[in-house]
Amino acid sequence: MAKATDWNIFVSIYYKYGQYLNQSDDGKFDKVHEPGVATPHSGVYRCTNCGKECTSVVSHPLPPQNHHQHPNRTPIRWQLVVWG
Repeated sequence: MAKATDWNIFVSIYYKYGQYLNQSDDGKFDKVHEPGVATPHSGVYRCTNCGKECTSVVSHPLPPQNHHQHPNRTPIRWQLVVWG
């Protein structure tokens, strides 16, 4: 079982079989979350400032501010891009 501090980091998300995915206009995809807060929905999150992505599980913390750094010192902010 993965620990809350084990994050999988991606540069891009790929899929092969689109028939297994559903598009949604749900408002949960519009919210932007601070680093380190409890993950509201299990899935893939993308940093709104640099585009790095990670997976996170509901109630586990999203990666913290020191998870990765931006050269221009903009803050890390996470947005849900794939809910599952």
